[in-house]
Amino acid sequence: MALQDLTNDAIALLKQLIETTSFSSEEDATASHIEAWFNRNKIDYKRNQNNVWAVNKYFDDSKPNMLLNSHHDTVKPNSAYTKDPFKAIVENGKLYGLGSNDAGGCLVSLIATFTYFYNHKDLKYNLIMVASAEEESSGPNGLNSMLKIIPNIDVAIVGEPTLMNLAVAEKGLVVFDAKVKGTASHAAHPNDDNPIYKLTETLQWFKDLKFEKSSETLGDVKLTVTQINAGKQHNVVPAEVDLVIDVRVNDKYTNKEIADFLQKNAPCSSITPRSLNLNSSSIPVEHPLVQAGIGLGRTTYGSPTLSDQAWLSCKSLKLGPGDSPRSHSADEYIHLHEIEEGIKIYVELLNRVIV
Repeated sequence: MALQDLTNDAIALLKQLIETTSFSSEEDATASHIEAWFNRNKIDYKRNQNNVWAVNKYFDDSKPNMLLNSHHDTVKPNSAYTKDPFKAIVENGKLYGLGSNDAGGCLVSLIATFTYFYNHKDLKYNLIMVASAEEESSGPNGLNSMLKIIPNIDVAIVGEPTLMNLAVAEKGLVVFDAKVKGTASHAAHPNDDNPIYKLTETLQWFKDLKFEKSSETLGDVKLTVTQINAGKQHNVVPAEVDLVIDVRVNDKYTNKEIADFLQKNAPCSSITPRSLNLNSSSIPVEHPLVQAGIGLGRTTYGSPTLSDQAWLSCKSLKLGPGDSPRSHSADEYIHLHEIEEGIKIYVELLNRVIV
């Protein structure tokens, strides 16, 4: 199929996805739209829960495997929308709608690219396309659940909005729940062990903390206290204060190293990581995928945002049409020319690596 026809079909699919509710864990209907694409294009596929996946027609077990992945779930629209988030609206070359930028444009562009190469013989890499669920919630039934089902992956392209530049590294994430404990009492009586007053020292410690190892691509580890909760009555000093700390981890540390340091040194009564699974990821600049992208005039950078790359143990590149700051914003949109350019660059990139 000609690239322009694939592009037109990809935009039509994206419009269907926008107009179909697909909050995390509720992606059944959008998965069906993706199945319909594969059926129309005579592509053998499989579905596991709300994940839809396929391999190229001439899959060869002796060859390395390249994953093409993006997600079809969305967050819930925020209250600042002025347009209907579930209506695909085209104005001045922009396609508006929930999930248009994150990550519908990437997903349909990768599906179109996979379709372009599906019938090719003698590829240097096998291609595995996974349209995954539950990315936004890091849920148990997303890409992570597929890694034991699909063939082993040697390298991956993860579709997230990067303006088609090459995100060669991505920060990991650890969320911590912490407690600062004190002594509960009546507010009318003296109390030198009020946990709320202890927060001054604790918050300053977190604010001043700087991890020594900085990354060339990802910069410093970034730690942010994002939630504080304490007390239920005006006349009662609470026994403890609850904190939530968001830590974005560069590729110089493992999540476990960050957790071990904080549990040993943080001025809290307790501090517990919710999960250590969402590690940082990267791909060497010397990798053929990155070199092919540089040859196409694309720039490299480190991404501060989390994606399904965090589940992958192989080398992975984050690359896709759209712009990350539009994600989760009111009146989310993607330029139609970004999808056209995205498909063209994906195809040119793979032509330099797998053909």
